[in-house]
Amino acid sequence: MTRERIRGLYGITDGRLQGEALLETTEIALRAGLRLLQYRDKTLEDARRIQEAAALLALCRAYDALLVINDDPRLTRRVGATAIHVGEEDPGIDDLRAFLGPKVLIGVSCYNDLERARRLAATGADYLAFGAVYPSPTKPKARHADLSLFRAARPLGLPLVAIGGITQDTMAEVAAAGADAAAVISALFGAADVAAAVQCLQAPFLWHREERHHDQ
Repeated sequence: MTRERIRGLYGITDGRLQGEALLETTEIALRAGLRLLQYRDKTLEDARRIQEAAALLALCRAYDALLVINDDPRLTRRVGATAIHVGEEDPGIDDLRAFLGPKVLIGVSCYNDLERARRLAATGADYLAFGAVYPSPTKPKARHADLSLFRAARPLGLPLVAIGGITQDTMAEVAAAGADAAAVISALFGAADVAAAVQCLQAPFLWHREERHHDQ
């Protein structure tokens, strides 16, 4: 998988959705155009998590989407996923490469720390995530990351992901700030119409991508 897959709407599964409800909702999003999905489930229900991750990977492959596993190298290897996202308490990039192999895409949370981003970029990260860019219902105590970080991190040459409290109302601001992708949980999986939410959330990134193309 290439780093170029990290762009646009980055859906993150809502842990309240499980089993068939999770798969059905995800397929609606994929059918509507979602091409980047993170499986995030913080429970210790290993059997269910393995089953869900494998099923989501099959769905993503069917729709030419990339599945990223959150914080779990063993699950990533167990199901054969080709991307993982880790935080500051997870194994380092060298250890992940040794465990998962050289081809697995590794995304890292940088919170509001540009120096951490520089350090991780230098050690082989494939994309950098900053957040929370807005107050997050998922992580209400998360550190605040100013949108100016995306311009500051652009010279690092990696895809940049915004996360935290992003909604349809703020997606255009995130795209304009220079993020390549925006990670969304509630505004996507909590929407009354998931397909419509995909279209609305994707639109600002498509517009800015076309604008940058014309400026080149």
